[in-house]
Amino acid sequence: MMKVCQAIHYHLEYHKANSQPNTQRCVEYVLGKFYDQFQERVLASVSQEDVLSFLTKLTFSRRQTTKRNRYSVIHSFYNFTINTSQPDLKNPCSNSVIKKIFKKPHPIQAKILDKDKIDEIIFRTTNARNRLMLELMARAGMRISEVLNLTPGDIDERKLILQKPKGGIRGEVVYIPSKIQRRLHDYIRDKVIAPDERVFPISYSTSWSMVKKAGKIVGINLRPHDLRRHAATYASRAGTPLEIVSKVILRHADLTTTQRYLGNVSDFEAIRWIENLHG
Repeated sequence: MMKVCQAIHYHLEYHKANSQPNTQRCVEYVLGKFYDQFQERVLASVSQEDVLSFLTKLTFSRRQTTKRNRYSVIHSFYNFTINTSQPDLKNPCSNSVIKKIFKKPHPIQAKILDKDKIDEIIFRTTNARNRLMLELMARAGMRISEVLNLTPGDIDERKLILQKPKGGIRGEVVYIPSKIQRRLHDYIRDKVIAPDERVFPISYSTSWSMVKKAGKIVGINLRPHDLRRHAATYASRAGTPLEIVSKVILRHADLTTTQRYLGNVSDFEAIRWIENLHG
């Protein structure tokens, strides 16, 4: 009979060969905790009660999204083992009670900021560094972590070559408008930033604080991801094909992820579009 430690080893080897770095880290963390608790036990002897107790402790006080993600790791681990080597094994995560506790949370539609509001935030930000960072997120759809990791060596004409993107695929490309490219080059020249130095050498928390302060200028609670979401929504409603929004601006692996970004349409926007079409 297969032990938990053996099954985990095979599953991690699969992820090393087939999954993105972020997925690997998540799986390694959850299965590492599972290994610590059950390593020498026969996998089939781990009961539904054992799994429920494990997941409850692992996700205590966490958001429902985190609970669901960690449940999904264990569920996939069992399915992988069943499909590859233990066809008679029952997946304890298929229990109706466990599924209900760790169910997928209802998606929350974020409020979408219109272009006029974003323009006002950017134009009223007088600090050159802060304005560039805001523009890279709001105009090019960059994540704040990608902006912070940017170096002059990553700039290739109208493209930015990301060395540390969230998806883990080194060499992802971000396309930027020519006016931002010029300001970026001028900023790097004026600050005498070396090719391998970070263009914006500040911490994650400092950059978050900068974005929050920029939002307060116009009286809104602004977060970095609101700017990236605006880049996608504005492009979509300006007539950009969904495939371009998804693959070029947001760099998502599939369209369903992109569609969650596009938010609800306000009454004002609906009326404006109807007037543009038929007024």
